[in-house]
Amino acid sequence: MHGSEDLLELPVNAFLDSLAAEEPAPAGGSGAAVAVAMGAALLAKVARASTGWPEASSVIAQAERLRKRTAPLAQRDAEAYEQALAALHLPDQLEPEVRSLAIGQVVGRAAEVPLVIAEAGADVATLAVLVADRGVADRRGDAVAAALLAESGARAAANLVAVNLTMRPEDERVHRAKGLAQVASAAARTALTSPES
Repeated sequence: MHGSEDLLELPVNAFLDSLAAEEPAPAGGSGAAVAVAMGAALLAKVARASTGWPEASSVIAQAERLRKRTAPLAQRDAEAYEQALAALHLPDQLEPEVRSLAIGQVVGRAAEVPLVIAEAGADVATLAVLVADRGVADRRGDAVAAALLAESGARAAANLVAVNLTMRPEDERVHRAKGLAQVASAAARTALTSPES
């Protein structure tokens, strides 16, 4: 990763280079966060263009809140992933119970960030259904793109929750993340099939 530099401060090419680099972080969670944030940004764009829609200002505010909540998760996920990797490499000389507890705590925390990304993805995809239906017709394609970006981010993040909690498949967070991904997928399907306004 680029030292302590925030991923959101990088030019797009540098961010993509960091995703492509050999270092373990940033990785899938950071990409998922950016995908969801891009979806939220597109919804704000469509709502701003929809001047004849009375609820547009409320949608803009919701979309901007979602974007501002989700974008920083790219950095937080990269940091949490690095901490989890460090914990997995704790010395074997530690007492097994101490080592196992430390690993469990850090890996459990690493699952929290993608869970929040999945929540935001479900929210963005759900909001996209409304925007695709009510927003200005010539920007409907952007609203659908927002739904698809949010769906992909939510599904990727939900998968990472399951991966991080692979030793705890019955953890409530695994089931919650899966449900959020399903909500996002259903919303994206609805946005894709909604009639043009």
